[in-house]
Amino acid sequence: MKAINLGSDRVLSTVLKLIIPATIAQFINVLYSIVDRMYVGNIEEIGDVALAAVGVCSPITIIISSFALLVGTGGAPLFAMAMGAGREDNAKKILSNAAVSLAAISLAVAVLFISLHRPLLYAFGASDRTYEYAKQYLMIYAAGALFSIPGTGLNQYITAQGYSGIAMISTIIGAAANIALDPLFIFVFGMNVAGAALATIISQFFTFAFVVTFLHLKSTKVRLTLSAPDFSIIVNIMKLGLSPFLIMASDGLIIIIQNAVLQRIGGPAEGDMWITVATVVQATFSLTSTPLLGISEGSQPVLSYAYGAGNDRLIKRAETRILIACVIFTSTMTLVSMLCARPFAELFVPENAEVVDKAVRGIRIFMAGAIPMSFQYAFVDCFTALGQPKYAITLSLIRKVVFFLGSIILLPMIWGAKAVFYAEPVADIAAAILSTIVFTIVFPRVLKRRANEKSPLGLIGERQ
Repeated sequence: MKAINLGSDRVLSTVLKLIIPATIAQFINVLYSIVDRMYVGNIEEIGDVALAAVGVCSPITIIISSFALLVGTGGAPLFAMAMGAGREDNAKKILSNAAVSLAAISLAVAVLFISLHRPLLYAFGASDRTYEYAKQYLMIYAAGALFSIPGTGLNQYITAQGYSGIAMISTIIGAAANIALDPLFIFVFGMNVAGAALATIISQFFTFAFVVTFLHLKSTKVRLTLSAPDFSIIVNIMKLGLSPFLIMASDGLIIIIQNAVLQRIGGPAEGDMWITVATVVQATFSLTSTPLLGISEGSQPVLSYAYGAGNDRLIKRAETRILIACVIFTSTMTLVSMLCARPFAELFVPENAEVVDKAVRGIRIFMAGAIPMSFQYAFVDCFTALGQPKYAITLSLIRKVVFFLGSIILLPMIWGAKAVFYAEPVADIAAAILSTIVFTIVFPRVLKRRANEKSPLGLIGERQ
């Protein structure tokens, strides 16, 4: 229950207190997604096909989750800025409008994906063999958006108040529940793929209930109190949240295109096999990319708070330490992934040697650009934390649309299906170079402009 002092001069201590719980939370978050896939891949007789079906659903689940970032990561920096500037009244308004937005978005997303499940699944790489399993998974998962989107989004406002440990616990609760319920629903109750989806949404409800309860406690610094929507605040929240939303949603879009390319190149004989390989590779890579996001996004409150307080020295020191933490983490995970690629791939499909061999190669290719990716994440999320969405959005779109999408379309045309896996390191290395150049030029200008402002709260207004 003890909140971190975001304005403390002990910068390293503050950053570590933010990023360690956030990284653990994201690691556990991705872990229970991986556990889902491991259990599904080990279902007797249908494991390979079922895992391919979950792989087809993967981009949709990513897109659903990205809506939580639109409001959560978009509003949390503004929320922290308001606290840093001593404007608790504005902080309460931001939290209230975020909650209303998340509720409305979650309902719309659930209805949309349930209604359009059939054309979406076939468009995203489903075959006649995998469609029925993909449908079972998606229909249940999409209904769970009513809990997953508000729970994940509001959790950002717990971290933004300095309660990083509480935010971590909320994620652990969901992960522990999912890991416990998966074998029960999949194997004991014989629900197979549907059981994996049901276990996931029940665990997401537990996280949602915990987050909402904490935000209503009297001891919480800024409590959740609902009021009439203020659309100017909602627009500005989403404006700032557009970058993290696009980063995550475009991940889903890339997987959709990747699955479609693999299905087309592989044809009826090998299309599903290549999607299974890609599912294993992406699951392994997510053990690096998702916790890395926990470091870069989890540390945003200290940057936003310092920006609100006009403390340039704190911003510079914090960002340096955040970048170092990102590089240390990706370096460690690159070494682990290179050494452990085979045993990890065998956890998913232990009886399919061909898929394992291809997945091992794909994992090692994907991880080639992981260390440079640290610079992209640290600099883009710093721009978001400082209320500079145009730079964050532009850099994010260039990485995904220009570098990644261009590679994933062009490379397989020359070298076949296996070339799909080279798109990730190409995009990561190119984006890291571009982000570093832009950050070096723009960051000093942002701080100079802030020094000339009376208040950083132009994005959320000064109304009482």
